[in-house]
Amino acid sequence: MPRVVFTPSGLETVVPVGTTVLDAARRLGVDLDSVCGGRGICGRCQVTPSIGSFAKWSIDSTDAALSPSAEIEATYHGRRALDDRRLGCAAQVRADVVVDVPAESQVHRQVVRKAVNLDDLVLDPLFVLCYVEVPLAQLGDARSVYDSLVDAVADQHGRTVCSAATHVLSSLHGAVDHDDRCATVALRPGDTGDEIVAAWPGFVDAAYGIAVDIGSTTIAGHLVDLTTGEIVASGGRMNPQIRFGEDLMSRVSYVMMNPGGDRELTASVRTALHELTDELLANAGFPANQVLDVVLVGNPIMHHVVLGIDPTPLGMAPFTLATAEAVSCQARELDLPLPHASVYLLPCIAGHVGADTAAAILAEGPHRGERFQLLVDVGTNAEIVLGNNHFQFAASSPTGPAFEGAQISCGQRATAGAIERVRIDRHTLEPRIKVIGSDLWSDQDGFGEDTKDLTISGVCGSGIIEVMGEMYLSGIIAVDGTINGAMADRSSRVVSDGRTFSYRLFQHDDVDLQITQNDVRAIQLAKAALRAGIDLLVEKAGVTDLADIRLAGAFGSHIDPLYALVLGLVPDCPIDGVRSVGNAAGAGAVRALLSKALRTEIETTVQGVTKIETAIEPKFQELFVAAMAFPHATAPSPHLATQVKLPERNAADDAAAQGGRRRRRPAAETSVASSPPVGESS
Repeated sequence: MPRVVFTPSGLETVVPVGTTVLDAARRLGVDLDSVCGGRGICGRCQVTPSIGSFAKWSIDSTDAALSPSAEIEATYHGRRALDDRRLGCAAQVRADVVVDVPAESQVHRQVVRKAVNLDDLVLDPLFVLCYVEVPLAQLGDARSVYDSLVDAVADQHGRTVCSAATHVLSSLHGAVDHDDRCATVALRPGDTGDEIVAAWPGFVDAAYGIAVDIGSTTIAGHLVDLTTGEIVASGGRMNPQIRFGEDLMSRVSYVMMNPGGDRELTASVRTALHELTDELLANAGFPANQVLDVVLVGNPIMHHVVLGIDPTPLGMAPFTLATAEAVSCQARELDLPLPHASVYLLPCIAGHVGADTAAAILAEGPHRGERFQLLVDVGTNAEIVLGNNHFQFAASSPTGPAFEGAQISCGQRATAGAIERVRIDRHTLEPRIKVIGSDLWSDQDGFGEDTKDLTISGVCGSGIIEVMGEMYLSGIIAVDGTINGAMADRSSRVVSDGRTFSYRLFQHDDVDLQITQNDVRAIQLAKAALRAGIDLLVEKAGVTDLADIRLAGAFGSHIDPLYALVLGLVPDCPIDGVRSVGNAAGAGAVRALLSKALRTEIETTVQGVTKIETAIEPKFQELFVAAMAFPHATAPSPHLATQVKLPERNAADDAAAQGGRRRRRPAAETSVASSPPVGESS
């Protein structure tokens, strides 16, 4: 009998002449995909015959080793062109042969994606599609449609079905009662056999899943092809719960003060999920009955609210979760219009560290390597994870909405016209800006024309970070956060504002955008809360050489790493050690949607995460005070100093930064860095 060797796995077997390559692969356990059961319809089982001498296996593989192209190959017009490949279900083995299974023909293939970071993800599907032919029922035959499907799956795909989901039973007749008696069933493999979770008439070669990150401000979702890992549609919307409060604690307070408030919050977020689901399916043009799975992630309060669990215990000590375990249910239980879909919510870690953090861990993998990784999801409530493959610590820090502009006098959300980039000339203190909706800086020709249809009315989060950093580097802000009034003698941009001073960033017609002393204080408080939480974990872990810092979240993904170091948001490290990773929680949700193994991995990982409660840590207040300074009161910044010229500090500055009285100095004594702004040449 001829030998068959499959690459890249290296598995080999002997088979009788005339055995199809697909059958040989199945017998050997080779990872070769197929939905149609060898009928030449789906095209998933494409293979490439390897021609030549292979000394490793002592095989001379020739064109004659497989049967000539069959009629079903000649007439095949599926989604994937054959080119020089063969259909494994049609090609028969006639002699010793080496057959390559390309990545796209493997069930557990690696996913390559740009829209969402899915690097190194290998598909481990939770569902299997099987196309079957069901014999016509005869009068007097006591067999049910379910029994006939079970037999068809066993005979035509070699799989054992042990049950069918209750919601599927009503669709079984409709799936097979037509002329050709062909149907496609979706199976969820289990320890004792497969469960039928969906059934459709005819041939269906794709099923879909939806991954959603339910943020306190925004809800973002992706529609994903479960068989390929392709993201076919993405969408998002504001979380309608904002009308109950900007931050989470305000929403919990609403529930406490208004009977039935928890049901209102639940109804609003479920309605948003319903609308987002409809939008994703409409954009992709796919029916709701082909969605088999939904993965949801969110902070603990969002997690509880979407499940209909009263969130008020999370608003008071000891912040006890109803459950920290992963939760599975049916989509209809959450009012989602997906007849065949199940829902999976990732596990939470603690009362203020939720399933979104678990998803971020899954995406970025601080638990997978020897090197320590700091993962920070910067938002209204910052989640912080620090660890390696030996141990991980997690904490949450109440930064508030200042980073997103909510507590800034001229702050606004990141919409068209918002100032997102800022540079300040070190000598003249004149600013230049970029706004969302234009690629030009304000000092470039054409800026006025390019932005004439935009309303420049505020500064969004990334712009707030940059203007604060630039004001510090320019000497407008001292190390303790005080706006230096003496600078008014140098520039009309520094203006008196009652007992303090402000910096005029932009003025046009009736728009006058100023950064006030209170704005600086709001950012100081937010960044000190974040940095103190980070420093606490660094001390707990005993880390001395942190060089892998990842900024996640909708806001974190827009922070320039340099300015994160300038403000002291994160500890000093090489500039290339700080990077933005986008919506890591959303990426983790997609990963959990596509891999059963990763669900098991994260459920195991979170059980080993040590949660640090900053509110009861005696060292937190001390770390908070030190972190109020720019970049920091006591921690040196040698790496940052190689990138920018930092303002000089003297004993008075150091005393002020650490809580002492700051001596007011005249303008002539004020030390101002003379280097050009970041990104500019002198």
